[in-house]
Parts: sequence; C-alpha cells; structure tokens
Amino acid sequence: MMPFFCSFVRCCRFTSTTLLVFSLILARFTCSGSEHAATATLPAAFSDLLPHFLVEPEDEYIVKNKPVTLTCRSTPATQIYFKCNGEWVHQDDHLIERTVDPATALPIMQVKIDITRQQVEKVFGLDEYWCQCVAWSTTGTQKSQKAYIRIAYLRKNFEEEPMGKEVALDQELLLRCHPPEGVPPPEVEWQRNEDVIDPVSDPNFFVTDDHNLIIKQARLADTGNYTCVAKNIVARRKSSSATVLVYVNGGWSTWTTWSACSAVCGRGWQKRSRSCTNPTPLNGGTSCEGQNVQKSACVATCPVDGGWSEWSKWSACGADCSMWRSRECTQPTPGTGGKDCQGLDLQSLNCTSEQCPQTAGGPEEVALYVGMVAVALCLSLLLVVVVLVYRRRKEGLDADVADSSILTTGFQPMGIKPSKPGVWAPHRPQRSSRPPPNSKNSHLLTIQPDLTTTTTSYQGTLRSRHDNTAKFSMSNGPLLDPLPANGSHTLHNGKLVAPGDPADFVSRLSSNQGYFKTLPRDMANTSFGTFNFLGGRLTIPNTGISMLIPPEAIPRGKIYEIYLTAQRKEDLRLPLAGCQTLLSPIVSCGPPGVVLTRPVILSMDHCCDACPENWAVRLKKQSYEGTWEDVLLMGEELASEPYYCQLEAETCRVFTEQLGRFGLIGESLHMGAAKRLRLVLFSDAYCSTLEYNIRVYCMDDTQDVFKEVVQMERQLGGRLIDEPHVLLFKDSYHNLRLSIHDMPLAHWRSKVLAGYQEIPFYHIWNGSQRYLHCTFTLERLSLATCELTCQLCVWQVEGEGQSFSLDFNIAKDTRPVDSDFVLMDSNATALAGPSAFQIPYLIRQKICSSLDAPCPNGADWRMLAQRLKLERHMSFFASKASPTSVILDLWEAQHFHSGNINQLATVMADIGKQEAMIFLVSDGEC
Repeated sequence: MMPFFCSFVRCCRFTSTTLLVFSLILARFTCSGSEHAATATLPAAFSDLLPHFLVEPEDEYIVKNKPVTLTCRSTPATQIYFKCNGEWVHQDDHLIERTVDPATALPIMQVKIDITRQQVEKVFGLDEYWCQCVAWSTTGTQKSQKAYIRIAYLRKNFEEEPMGKEVALDQELLLRCHPPEGVPPPEVEWQRNEDVIDPVSDPNFFVTDDHNLIIKQARLADTGNYTCVAKNIVARRKSSSATVLVYVNGGWSTWTTWSACSAVCGRGWQKRSRSCTNPTPLNGGTSCEGQNVQKSACVATCPVDGGWSEWSKWSACGADCSMWRSRECTQPTPGTGGKDCQGLDLQSLNCTSEQCPQTAGGPEEVALYVGMVAVALCLSLLLVVVVLVYRRRKEGLDADVADSSILTTGFQPMGIKPSKPGVWAPHRPQRSSRPPPNSKNSHLLTIQPDLTTTTTSYQGTLRSRHDNTAKFSMSNGPLLDPLPANGSHTLHNGKLVAPGDPADFVSRLSSNQGYFKTLPRDMANTSFGTFNFLGGRLTIPNTGISMLIPPEAIPRGKIYEIYLTAQRKEDLRLPLAGCQTLLSPIVSCGPPGVVLTRPVILSMDHCCDACPENWAVRLKKQSYEGTWEDVLLMGEELASEPYYCQLEAETCRVFTEQLGRFGLIGESLHMGAAKRLRLVLFSDAYCSTLEYNIRVYCMDDTQDVFKEVVQMERQLGGRLIDEPHVLLFKDSYHNLRLSIHDMPLAHWRSKVLAGYQEIPFYHIWNGSQRYLHCTFTLERLSLATCELTCQLCVWQVEGEGQSFSLDFNIAKDTRPVDSDFVLMDSNATALAGPSAFQIPYLIRQKICSSLDAPCPNGADWRMLAQRLKLERHMSFFASKASPTSVILDLWEAQHFHSGNINQLATVMADIGKQEAMIFLVSDGEC
C-alpha cells in the first residue's frame, strides 16, 4: 500500500494543510512496503468502485460501567478507520474481520471498537461524544453517519408526584406526574393498587403526552392507590402513592304512600317516609338534606255501631209447634269499622197446645220421655260421685290466706347465686334465731320453679279459703297431695319431686314449650322465682335488667312461677330495616299467657342519646309464631293499651300486662340521632414476650353487654387498662376509626401496617354482634421496657372524635379485670313478698286510699306525681283504678337500690297528708 500512497503523493499537488494531514497518517505507518492489517489490495475488476457501508455505527448508551461496541462494515474497502470526536482511533483498538460476499465476490471488511465510560467522561467541554468510521478504496473514501455515545442515568426524585384526591361519582379527575430526569428519557406508566393501567383495554383512562393520567368518569371501582412509574435502561422509579377516593352523595328515594290515619275517629295524623338510598352515601359523600319523615293532619270518619230494628210480628205456629220473629241490624247500619249488632236476629217460641196443629200422643213418645228421665238420673249420680271424690282429695291442700299475717309475709325467693366461680346454686337464707325484718309470723314455702305445662297459656289453680293448713296449690294437672314439711320441693307436671340443678328450670321450659326453644342455657343471665298476690322482684345481676311484680298484680288465689332472662343477640336476631337499630337488650319474661290484674314494670338499659326528638322509638314484642310486632311508639302511647313506656336518661321502664319477649328499637329521624357506645380497653395481664396486644372493644352502652365482655376477658386472662369511655355514634353512614399515636419510638413500635383500623358503620348500627373489637399489636424493643404511654384516638369519619391518654406499667399493674369498673350486684336475684319493696304493705294501702280520691285543693295523687317529677305520665296514671298505686310501683322500680323512704315521707308531708308520719314507724310495728 505504501508505494501506492507515495506515488499518489508525488503525482498530486496538495496544500500545506493537506500535506500535514498526510504526514500525520504517514507517521502511523512504516514505508517498508509491508502490508498493514487494516489494508487490503482490491482486484483490478473492482478498483473503480467507491466503498459503501453495509453497517454503520449507531447511537449507544453506557449503562453503569459497561462499555459499548461500535460496528462498521463496508464493501469494497481497502481500509476502515474510526474517528471519535475528531481524533483517529488507534489501529490497535480496531477489531478487523474480512469476508467475501458469495453473491458478488466483493471483499467485505468489518471493523469494531469498544468505547468505555472513562473515554466519554474525558471529553470535557463538548456536548456529546461521537464516533464515525471512514472507508477507503482505490477510487476514493466514504464516511459513515455519526454515532453518539451517552452515559445513561435516571434521577431518583420525581419533579412532580401525583397527589391524592377525592372526586364525586362520574366526575373527571386529573393526576399529574413529571418523571425524574434521565438519559435516555424515561418511559412512564400508571398503576392502580399495583396493577398496570392499560388505556387501550380501559378507555376510561387516558395518559397525556406529558405523562398525566386522566380518569374521564370516576367510578366506584376507580377508588384506590395510584402510582406513577418511570423507567429506562438504567433504573425504575416509583412515585409515592396517591389515594383516590370516589365518593357518592346521597339522594332521596321517592316518598312512600301516606300511612293510615292514626285516629279511629276524629283528628289524627298520618305520615310518609323516604330514605337516603337513591343512592346511598358512600366514602364520605354528603348525606341527604331535609327530613326523612313527613307528618300531616288527617280526619278519620268516626265508626258507626249498628243498632237493631224493632222485632217483627210473630209468625204463625208451625208444624213443629214453634213460631218465629226477626229483626235487622239497620238502625243504624254499622259503617266505617263500627261494631255489628250484638245478639240474635231470629227468635223462636213454642206454641200452646191450642195453637199447635198437631198434638203429641202415642206409646212411642211416652217411651222417649221415660228414657230421657233415666239418662238424667244416671248423670246426676255420676256427678255426685265425682264431687265427693274431688272434695276428699282436695282436703289438706287449701290454705287460709286471709289472716292478718299475710301483710308481712311472702314466698321465699328463689335466688340463684354462684357457690364458687362458674358454679351456680340456689340461694338459701341463713338460719338465725331472730326473724328478719318484714317477715314476722311468716310462713315460708320454697318451691322449685316448674313451667312445664301442656299448653302455652298459663292457667294457675285458684285456692279456696279453709281453716286447715297453710299450703298452696299450683298445678295445671290433677290435684296435688299435701306437701310434706321436710325441706324444699318442686312441682313437676303435678307431681312432687326433689329439688335439682337450677339449670333444670330452663331445660324443662325449653324442652316442653316450643315458644321457649331459644331460652339461653347459661343461668348467669336468668332469674326466676315463685310469687303470689303479694308480688316481688326479679333481678339479673350486673345487667341493669329487673322486673317488679307489684302487689295485687297476681290475682289472689294464684301462684305463678315467673322467669326473667336476657337474650343474646346471636340467639335472636331482630329484623331491622333502614335506619333502625337495637337500643336495648332483648329481654324475655314469662310464662306468656299468665293473667295479670295490674301491669308489671320491666326495667332495662338503653343506649339512646339524650335527644328523643331525633328518634322514633318503638317497643317490639315477639309473638308466639316468632314474628316481631310493634306494640308501642314512644310519644304516642294510648292509656287503654296494655303497654306503656317511660324513657329515662339510661333506663327504659316498660309497663306491661302481658309477659313475653321485648326489645327497644330506634329509628333515626335525621343524621343528628346518635347512640351511646362504650369503649373498653383490655390487655394481657402477663406479658413475657416482646409483643404486647391492646384490645379495644366497641359495644352498646348497656350493662348486660359489658358484663358479657368482662366475663370473656376474665377467661382469657385479660385486664382493664383504662376506665370505660362513652362515645356518641351518629347515624351518618360513616365508619368508626381507631388509631394509636405518640408512642415512645425509642422503646416501642407498632406492628399494625395501616395508620388506623376501621369498623364498618353497618356492623355497629345494624349488626347482630353484641360487641366488636380490634387489636393493636405493639412491640417493645427490649424486655426491660415496661412503661407504655400513648394516645388512643377514636373518631367517626368526617365527625368529631375523642382522644384518650394511656399510661401504665405492663409488669406491675396486676389489677383484676373486674376490680374497679364492674359493679358487683350482691342482691338476691329473686325477692318475694314484702322483702321486695321498701314501702310496707299496710303503709302502701293507706297512702293509696288517701291519695286516690280527688281533693279540691289538689293534694292527691296528681301532686304526688308532680313532686316525683312524673307529671308527663298523668294520663297513664289517670287511666288506672288506683293511680297512686301505679306511681308507687314506678318509685319502687326506680329506687330499689338507692331509694330513701324518708325522702318519700318528706314528699308526703309537703302534700299535707298526715299519713307521712307512718314512714317513721319501724318494720316490726307494721
């Protein structure tokens, strides 16, 4: 090649600059005539062809420290060199490969070079690093395109990250994203809940040229966490998640039809309702504005009771020796729900012998009359025998209950008390030589309850008065033999059996009567006893549930076994609709069907807030068929109905003349209605590991649920770590959220992944579970750490919340689960007779006789109701035969544990009745 090059120089004239370039090339080669590795001699047939490139170098990116390779291929070429940033690459850095094109026989030369990161970084002051290759042939030279070599990178931080937003349903939403700087420019994709969004498959999404995400119409399914992802050949970067919440604003449904007029006759009211369910508010959407109930006055046409017309004339005497006359119910005709006429509309009368067309005679009729007389005589003799047998068997069973001692005596209560934890046993009074108060000259009878009857209607046996022994008869079956006097016995299907386990009471009751199949088996929530006309009281300890049986409520001559039990929600589920929620425990008392002459008072806790105008509160009763029926609407009680209800701040008093299963249901009238929740915190009594659990219970603010939770935690070995707190939970469709904050991070950390825990709204408002709880798992960094201080925050989404400070020692605090905050009721579960009342029977009778009669100056039962702040129930008291007696019954129910009889005496003195002095008389003198 060198001779060719030298002759080329001699034959051509060059400028000084051109000669300088050639001299530089000559400096790299020797003129010894030896052939260089990058040089080739073309055959004569191809000497007139210019080289053309089969492969040209392309742009490349250096990733981290990995070099890139540039390739150049040309035909026909004698030599190929790379020039980078204007400088020739040393021939030793070239990798040369020669081949021949089999189709054209042209020689092909391929040259490769490697470019490192250091070479690119050494270029200082230039914008970019480039290389190109130059190919020679005998005819001339050709230059390839420039290939740019860049160092690839991707910054860590996004220039703009997407922000969380809340958007209404069907509205457009824009999420912005500006990816981090990078070479090559990064590609951007969007993810929802870690799933890649594909705008092609889901046209509701659109990604703009500047990488922003547009949701054209927000759907509920679009709620989630959105992430912007940037990636190139170097790395992949993810932005922080942006939470998108698609909310639904509530809308009213159409109004229901107007209800029937509440009045049967005259002016009344009717109502219609609508619900916020078209659509239902979701994810914090606004609730419907306005009332969901409308009331309107109405006038009902009064019912017209039917009246009989005059009797028609008697008909002629017929062949059967009888004549007839009739009348019609047309004066007036019954209408508008009025009563039909009572009585017969057709009357017959035997004719006299003169008027009868045929006279009786003949031997056949004489034989008929003789036979009838013989049958009558036989029946009379049989009846006499039955009466004699009955009276003989009945001797010894009847008692004289009319003596004066009955005023201070009663039945021994059937109290159920645990003899040891977890074991229940019947309560028996302690023996003493001195009789207790209110029991002088008492005759005690202890009878184990038995309600196993063949029908669901209770029909006690009346007792006639005799001067024999003081025994009582109680049976639905045959008459009983006289009771022996050696201890307690129970009456079972008319037979005398020995006492057994108290749980046998519920077992017998539920196995023999289909109505009671759902009675609970745990006797801790059941109380029962035997009562007569003196009345008594049943109490379920630590539940706030009790029943007062006033004197004279049970008819004289009857003895009833009565029970009281608190049902579990999981045993019975009330049908709840719309905004309804259960405000009280479900309480059963019975047996149903017993005859009561006065209402008993059933007391139970409720969790309604202090604003009754926010609620429509109903008392529901379960029928024998199992359906639940509304028997009372608070504020619209009728004095003639067998049910009445007094709603106090935390207690409901139900007056009922029919025993059964009851529950208090509340329907919120607007979003301001709230029910009280009790928040109780428990933890493990002993912790030997690094993990420590705090259990937060959310329950209705009633004592029966709290008792159940405490009993469960006692079995789990838990302990209270703070006093219970009360939270108002509104009917706003928002969930309840709980979180723990402000822990000392140097000693503790939370293992809960989310920032808060959430209890759905409907689980609290309409759920069937009596209590709900969530657990916060904490971890201490050392076993030596025992002190824990933190803040527990509880709030309803978009509502007011509460924060409680916790500060305790997990090792030293060994407080029992029920030592401080659980009220231990030590009273007997069943009290019968005078021991169940604070007012002695004689004093009660005198007060009633003094105040029942109207007084011109108003010093009667009405003033007593006003002084006791019961004037709201005046119409109910006035509907009773003895208003004073009902007022005293309510006072007994309210003040059994805390009442002071001297305070009642002071009220009587203020009224101006001399009977107030009798309160100072001792029980023995009564």
